[in-house]
Amino acid sequence: MRFHSLPAVCLFTVTFMSAASLRAEDDGLRQRLEDANGVRTDVWVYNDIGKAMQQARAENKPLFVTFRCVPCKACAAFDADVANGNDRVRALAKEKFISVRQVEMKGVDLSLFQFDHDLNWAAMFVNADGVVYARYGTQSAEGPDAFNSIDGLLNTMQRVLELHAAFPKNIEELRGKRGKPRKTSSALKMAGLQNPAKLAAETTRKNCIHCHMIHDAEHAQAQKTETFTHDMLWRFPLPNNVGLEIDRTTGTRISNVFKGSAAAAAGMNVDDEIIRMNGQRITSIADMQWVLHNLPNTNTELNLESSRGGSQTLKLKAGWKKYDISWRGSIWSVSPRLRVWAPSLSFNQRKELGLSASTAAFQVKWINRGSSGGRSAFESGLRQGDVIAGLEGTPLRDISPSQFNVHIKLNYKVGDELPVTVLRAGKRSELKLRLVE
Repeated sequence: MRFHSLPAVCLFTVTFMSAASLRAEDDGLRQRLEDANGVRTDVWVYNDIGKAMQQARAENKPLFVTFRCVPCKACAAFDADVANGNDRVRALAKEKFISVRQVEMKGVDLSLFQFDHDLNWAAMFVNADGVVYARYGTQSAEGPDAFNSIDGLLNTMQRVLELHAAFPKNIEELRGKRGKPRKTSSALKMAGLQNPAKLAAETTRKNCIHCHMIHDAEHAQAQKTETFTHDMLWRFPLPNNVGLEIDRTTGTRISNVFKGSAAAAAGMNVDDEIIRMNGQRITSIADMQWVLHNLPNTNTELNLESSRGGSQTLKLKAGWKKYDISWRGSIWSVSPRLRVWAPSLSFNQRKELGLSASTAAFQVKWINRGSSGGRSAFESGLRQGDVIAGLEGTPLRDISPSQFNVHIKLNYKVGDELPVTVLRAGKRSELKLRLVE
């Protein structure tokens, strides 16, 4: 980027007015979103990546961009600690980075900022030229904060500073970290985005574009154009999928190699540090997930470079990407949709119904009869208060409501009937719920 010279007085005036206007806009957005963690204006550029890019170029610093959906409760404590609580993060973010708190996806360049959009908190590190240094933020069925920690984040930040100091001599190990250009780089222009006119209005808590809505839009468009496949769902698999458990604090050290896995067959060892995957420099578990995300779910190979073992090639078999995706918010946008809310019954509630301790059961609390899926479930005989205790003629065992929902999406299609066993007033019935959306 190049700037033409302007008279000093004019430049000062434009900058001053722009800054004042931005401050007022930032304050308004913070108030509308009720963003209690967005107050450290001495550290964070608020929701303006473009402004931060200019500052990063002027000061030759890397950008540290955090993405946070303010209305979401998950990761709230970690977000607070990063944004305004931890002294070590605050010092490093202020002195060594141009740091951005991004609280909506409206103005984000989706071609540059490609990450796991199902996360409740995520970070990317880039330079002013749009070169990606690192990603941080990982989630699984264990919970939204199971992988995130201040020490883990700080370790990644230190590695980013090393990469930035070596740039551009290290460009070759960074090229693959930026994804291929997307068909549209604006969330508001995504073909599958629902209610774009409402979302284009002034941002409030009710019309904020959440990160997961990017995946929702991708699902909607793929299903509309009949290009959707289940392989789209196996996003950002953990290194566990190839047989590697990575220490969550260091983000790069192997803490376990699973027996019989591709990693074990390749001779990977505990306590080795992963340096590169397929030539990309690794700074975190999220970096590893990015590499794995971009590999096919077919027979393929993965090259690893470790601190003591040198270079090893892992041979992955078709289907290697599959894992428990029930935690993902975007899974709800995938057809078929039952449109029923049925949380799990407690052990004592199941006992009162005469169900065994190993049997799962869900009680129907709400049927969304305002949707075609909910109306169809009601017309098929399902009622509020029913207890779903079986699927396909078999008792439910060791399954959560979210996993039940994923099972439907992976094994049924619109037009199919879902055979469930329900308990109602002490009687057992077999229903076939017609899936229509």
